[in-house]
Amino acid sequence: MLKRILLLCLLVALAAIAWLLWYATTPMQARADYPVAFSVERGSSLKIAARDMAEAGVLQHPGVFILLGRIKGAAGTIKAGSYALNAPTTPLGLLRKITVGDTVLGKLTIPEGWSFAEMRRALDAHPGLHHDTAGMDTRQLLKAIGVDGVHLEGRFFPDTYFFDPGSSELALYKRAHSAMREQLDAAWAARAPGLPYRTPDEVLTMASIIEKETGAPEERPQIAAVFINRLRIGMRLQTDPTVIYGLGERFDGNLRRDDLLADTPYNTYTRAGLPPTPIALPGSAALRAAVNPVRSRALYFVAKGQGRHEFSDNLDAHNRAVNRYQRGR
Repeated sequence: MLKRILLLCLLVALAAIAWLLWYATTPMQARADYPVAFSVERGSSLKIAARDMAEAGVLQHPGVFILLGRIKGAAGTIKAGSYALNAPTTPLGLLRKITVGDTVLGKLTIPEGWSFAEMRRALDAHPGLHHDTAGMDTRQLLKAIGVDGVHLEGRFFPDTYFFDPGSSELALYKRAHSAMREQLDAAWAARAPGLPYRTPDEVLTMASIIEKETGAPEERPQIAAVFINRLRIGMRLQTDPTVIYGLGERFDGNLRRDDLLADTPYNTYTRAGLPPTPIALPGSAALRAAVNPVRSRALYFVAKGQGRHEFSDNLDAHNRAVNRYQRGR
């Protein structure tokens, strides 16, 4: 009788081992169409991760999965993050994915020409970031980044940033600031001789104006030439985007004549020279244009449609262009 009991136990154990091996190596079909996404929250245990994956429809028999994880010694090595399955996978494959941290990278695109306020709203709203700058005012954020004492506008490079889900929001700010510093340093080092800039910050400010003035990338060096020509002869820049920036929340989408006459530090109709700070986040093309404008005597430009402009060397030619493209005469 004892031998029979031992034999039965052995057979049961062998069957259990065989079933566990079959379970571990057999692809599981998710309940949803592929690709299917799921998340493992920060601090999750193997048990909690298995429960969440079962609820997401990517795991069958979570209790057996937990046992498999403990046998493999993976109970304490679960990595938090966002994951995706593009095809059925085995429990072993799923266990490997969440223990090596094969996560889906988070993505955030900061377009050229955005203001810092727009950038901050985008970071604040991104669900894949750890919002460790929540509640910080501008001064506190600058100090946390390590650049206390400067204006935030224009200090971050517009680009597409990839990151591990749950990454620090502050770390992304630092990456974007470092990227802009590198881009600006490179532009300053490659600047053409004789340009009317005293500091790299003035290049950054000019590049931000160029970025806001044209939607046609090939026109940026021409736009730069107009503004640089004006700076050289002491002529006011008279650019609408700086006025709009100075109006802030008062701007309702319609720039009026009274707005052009209302003096602010950013009104380049009432004040000579560059505004005190950048007005947007310029991209690399705008930075290059600011330090390498085309050779031109143009002092004016007017929009002629489809994001393009007509450039003129004198006021009479400019007025004719205005009549043609703006007034239909």
